[in-house]
Amino acid sequence: MPRETYTHGHHESVLRSHTWRTAQNSAAYLLDHLRPGLSLLDVGCGPGTITVDLAARVAPGRVVGLDAERPIIEQARGLSDSVEWRVGDAYTLDADLHDFHVVHAHQVLQHLADPVAALRAWGHACRQGGIVAARDGDYEAFTWYPHDPQLDRWLELYRLAARANGGEPDAGRRLLAWSHDAGFEDVTATASVWCYATAAEREWWAGLWADRMTTSAVGTQLVASGASSVEELHSIADAWRRWAAHPDGWFLVPHGEIIARV
Repeated sequence: MPRETYTHGHHESVLRSHTWRTAQNSAAYLLDHLRPGLSLLDVGCGPGTITVDLAARVAPGRVVGLDAERPIIEQARGLSDSVEWRVGDAYTLDADLHDFHVVHAHQVLQHLADPVAALRAWGHACRQGGIVAARDGDYEAFTWYPHDPQLDRWLELYRLAARANGGEPDAGRRLLAWSHDAGFEDVTATASVWCYATAAEREWWAGLWADRMTTSAVGTQLVASGASSVEELHSIADAWRRWAAHPDGWFLVPHGEIIARV
């Protein structure tokens, strides 16, 4: 099995972002494919906010939320008892995780050393005619205004850390290719964005990234590897706060999406 490290870790600044996510803002491309009674497996479900939204749309169908981190699954259990929360591996699914109408994964493939193997495993967990749905960001395509060289450096460092951990931060553009490599022939590829432009959105987005760079796993990794320093990371955090305070501040996060039919 490939070995990789989850770049973000599970610091509060990471979960602050993950618990903001809903089916509407993070899986809109999938919603038209859902109906009551379908079964759904959510791989890499994290704290479960997307999972419970999807579960409401397919109720009373079986829904399983799967994540590798037991503490995160324990947190998710508090959201809903209608979802079967499970600790498990994205590559080697438990024997009873099969015959699903939908296998969904949000922001998972970018962190995996072998995304093609994962997609293949998810396809095997689907019934004939089922779908694998995946959405991933594309860091190189992130764009913002106004320009700040310290934010350029932030992006450079994050992509460096993600690749050192075995992942591919520019996953969004690769989802179609990975799906084809995994053997899917009927694949629909789309894209969507998150955009942060109001004062409240800027404060939230900048605050979580300022904290991630100075107090979470990615910052620790960058300093330990010698790629950056505590001083530089605090300078990057200051740049995030400058951007948030600018009345014209605007940030775009593009995502690739695929619906791959089995």
